[in-house]
Amino acid sequence: MKILLIGGGARESAIAHALKKNEDVELYTLMKNKNPGIARLSKEIKLAKETDLDAVKEFAEKINPDLAVIGPEAPLDVGVVDLLEDLGIPAVGPKKLAAQIETNKEFMRNLFKKYDIKGSLIYKAFEEYGEELESFIDELTEKGIKAVVKPVGLTGGKGVKVVGEQLKDNEEAKKYAKEIFETGLGGGKVLIEEKLEGVEFTLHGFVDIDNIKFTPFVQDHPHAFEGDEGSITGGMGSYSCPDHKLPFMTEEDVEMAKEIMEETVKALKKEVGGYKGILYGQFMLTKDGPKIIEYNARFGDPEAMNLLAILKNDFLEICEAIVNKKLKDVDVEFENKATVCKYVVPKGYPDNPVKGEPISVDEEAIKKLGAILHYASVNEEDGNLYMTGSRAVAVVGVADTIEEAEKIAEEATKYIKGEVYHRSDIGKKELIRKRIEKMKQLRGE
Repeated sequence: MKILLIGGGARESAIAHALKKNEDVELYTLMKNKNPGIARLSKEIKLAKETDLDAVKEFAEKINPDLAVIGPEAPLDVGVVDLLEDLGIPAVGPKKLAAQIETNKEFMRNLFKKYDIKGSLIYKAFEEYGEELESFIDELTEKGIKAVVKPVGLTGGKGVKVVGEQLKDNEEAKKYAKEIFETGLGGGKVLIEEKLEGVEFTLHGFVDIDNIKFTPFVQDHPHAFEGDEGSITGGMGSYSCPDHKLPFMTEEDVEMAKEIMEETVKALKKEVGGYKGILYGQFMLTKDGPKIIEYNARFGDPEAMNLLAILKNDFLEICEAIVNKKLKDVDVEFENKATVCKYVVPKGYPDNPVKGEPISVDEEAIKKLGAILHYASVNEEDGNLYMTGSRAVAVVGVADTIEEAEKIAEEATKYIKGEVYHRSDIGKKELIRKRIEKMKQLRGE
């Protein structure tokens, strides 16, 4: 079975490994840089931008795949699924209209409002800078609410800034909003919304338009430095628990998060004719229960590495069920194991990362530890690896407990050398306890 994979990061490496567990899979990958891990698993690779629809079309027509799997969000935004389906190639991923659940934050907020989906919040979108925008920020402050300033479109997970965190005060918030309009970041349209107080978590679902099958819950760590300090990044690492929920969640929280995503799938069917692929809800658990911060129209990165490491099913079977609308017939199962993923990133990431610097990885030593290795934003040239400026390499520990999984992942980072750093606190008891205590405090327990 010929599978076309689009994307060349650690998320796509996890997808490639999951697909290749099926011996009948012949993998063909289109990616921007040569990811050595994916290249080894692929029968053929094409180096091209994932958003280059002409390159995608040429490669797809050449290999004539039975199925395509789309890794990143950017190709979904330009309509790669629409293109592939026009060529008669079924694709795991939403069409351009449905992908707006991620690619257009205003669309997502309006959808929640229109269909009265739980977990909505105060927001307003602006097409230009002016008095109205300034007043809205000030009004939130008067109500005791911190403002979040977001570009409406895609920014690779790095465009969100919050008053009281990355922004000192309202004046800085206004200045940043102005900067988004001037630079055209994320399409040059701004969303101002209320800052939610709580603990973040993520939930993924496999969707075939009518059905959604859920994965374990995962917690990502978007801040660059230990103790949740520093700039927001694409994600420095993540963990999941053996019981598939998170230690600060109640059963009611679990059910409410699932209900919000089920309602979203129904709303997308009414609004745009349906959603298929992987839907990823980024939630904030507040004292009033889970609320959606935003959706992603694909696997999270790093969360894909946690989830696919413990998936019991043949991933190809799930992909086929998604495109054939037969998910209801598949019993999606995951091992009752803990996972901890840690990213090794270039020094200076995300604000001013070193680029083009060599990185060395002792694959054998990492393998001996029992850790899983995924290359991310690296480029292989003449047998050497170079960092491109984004997250470079990820390692995953899988074990019966979080403590054991964390130790495996942490030990594995020692075998990755270069101008790099990582967050050693991800998966550690102290950080998890901090989350539990925060939720107890918010709930008044």
